[in-house]
Amino acid sequence: MAIGDIIVGIDIGTSKVSSVIGEVNNFNQIEIICNTMQKCEGIKKGKIVDESSIVAAISKVISDAEMEANLKINSAYITIPGKYVTIVQNSVVKEPKDKYVGITQKDISSAIMQVKDIDIPDGKTVIDIVAEQFVLENGKKVTDPIGTLSSTFTVNAQIVLADRDYIKQLNNIFRKVGIEIDGVVPITLAERNLVLDTNELNDNIMILDIGAGNTDIGVFEGSSYIYTNTIPLGGDNITKDIAVVLDISEEEADKLKRQYGLAMKSYIDNDNDITLTTCKSEQGMVNIKSSELIEIIEARIEEIFSLVNKDITTQGVKQRINNVVLTGQGITNISKSDVAGKVILNTPVKISTGRLISTIRPEYRTAYSLIRYVAARPFARTVSSSIDTNTEENVFKRFLEKVKDFFYS
Repeated sequence: MAIGDIIVGIDIGTSKVSSVIGEVNNFNQIEIICNTMQKCEGIKKGKIVDESSIVAAISKVISDAEMEANLKINSAYITIPGKYVTIVQNSVVKEPKDKYVGITQKDISSAIMQVKDIDIPDGKTVIDIVAEQFVLENGKKVTDPIGTLSSTFTVNAQIVLADRDYIKQLNNIFRKVGIEIDGVVPITLAERNLVLDTNELNDNIMILDIGAGNTDIGVFEGSSYIYTNTIPLGGDNITKDIAVVLDISEEEADKLKRQYGLAMKSYIDNDNDITLTTCKSEQGMVNIKSSELIEIIEARIEEIFSLVNKDITTQGVKQRINNVVLTGQGITNISKSDVAGKVILNTPVKISTGRLISTIRPEYRTAYSLIRYVAARPFARTVSSSIDTNTEENVFKRFLEKVKDFFYS
């Protein structure tokens, strides 16, 4: 990344659209210029169901950001749920152009261009290439081989593919907003460096981001990104369960969830009485025990973890996971959710304690993770978003070219 680069990140969730604008400072760190958010219900169960709602929300966060930052935004990076993503592992062996000069930037660029040369399934398109490591002729593994003398080197990488139709939908939405897409990054890949501790970055970890309506799965073996998917359940489902079972408003259900949030009934200290203020019962004021509320919460949390467990078992990755890290507004405010996860997944589970996670407001963490990920991309030609006027011709073609410039420098 270059000092002064301005990066715009937009995260489209099931309950909101959030944006973060950051600038690379003199210490190669991201300084947040502004962040904005707008409620949005254009996505249900991971699917785009109301493009106009999403267009309106993105337009609002962009206009608010432009006013606050005094910038004209013409492009942005965006996140994509794991359900639309496929990860392919690949490696190539490359000879430096001049073995006496050492491995150069051009050699790396050529190798990355070559490693993405795979048979792409119908309906898929390349959105990212993660050059995980380089192996020198003597077997030494390095993350940056530039300047190293070696007659050959091997690049191990993950090719990240996305559903082409979903990408076209996103392009159509952003075209209506007048914003170009700089790049598309899977949610858990963006979040890895924010939600994991330093020692966890080298472990075999599953990140579970439990949001309002979705749970995103990301499985990593050290720095290798090996699997991602989305379970269409989240914190809003818990709220709706409480509202339906107790026959109360969703507003009161959400308040009760936050006040009495506990994932396992066995951990109740005092089974207090709760008065339901919006209950529609003809009996008037209704009282319940807190255990009745927690039983509802527990059932849905158990279902979420059970579906995750079924998915990673079916995909053959469960046995490769040593630890699980939880993040996301849908679960982290519910006490003992990590214990419930450990019981169901039969794997150690903890709430994220990443060094920077407490410094970022929860509603902006994914968008902030996105711009941090973009800023840290090695060997990229440019990472800055555009704040200059651009034409709108052939948006999808330009998106593919932007990806090519960004990832294959």
